[in-house]
Amino acid sequence: MKKRVLVVSGGYIDDVFAGNYINNRKYEIRIACDRGMEFYKRAGLQPDLILGDFDSADPKVLQYFQAMEEISCRQFPPEKDWTDTELAVMHAIELGATEIDLFGATGSRLDHVLGNLSILGLGLQAGVEICMIDAHNRIRLIDREYRIKKDEQFGSFVSLIPYMGAVAGVTLRGFQYPLEHAAMDGFHSLGISNEIVEDEAMITLEQGLLLVIESKD
Repeated sequence: MKKRVLVVSGGYIDDVFAGNYINNRKYEIRIACDRGMEFYKRAGLQPDLILGDFDSADPKVLQYFQAMEEISCRQFPPEKDWTDTELAVMHAIELGATEIDLFGATGSRLDHVLGNLSILGLGLQAGVEICMIDAHNRIRLIDREYRIKKDEQFGSFVSLIPYMGAVAGVTLRGFQYPLEHAAMDGFHSLGISNEIVEDEAMITLEQGLLLVIESKD
């Protein structure tokens, strides 16, 4: 049985986009990660769990949600080996998530963005699909065949970026620029800005990890 979990972290969020996206999907569990609870408050949404060290959250918003008995709270010390976002994703997996939508994981802090991209690997290890989403991008990390239906894609462009080393045997079907058992490494832009031209596009790879970034301007 599918269990979809929403995790909202403390990075930049386009409230209108995120509100529309979230309201059009059903989530069994909603987690607010530190300052991510401010989005829930602005959007008039209620998380099931607030989590983090709460060093960046508005104290008034924290008190607002802590006062609700139906909301669980897990507080961690600021001195720890994991980011709040990583803790939230780990907890979502522990709760039995089969899909995780992650908002607030991008923004002006490039170090946090790169760190959050690495968190996508937790999903691969656990067999859980994690999507990192903002108003312009939807990002996944894959190590096996992946299909995208044209009428369900996010935006117009699909980029493939090797992650943590070279990727072997990349084959693309249904794209404007197909590939056949191609090698991709980290010092190339071969996979940038492809487009889906058939009803369904298919990505296969024989070895390695690929970031799949669906983008719109």
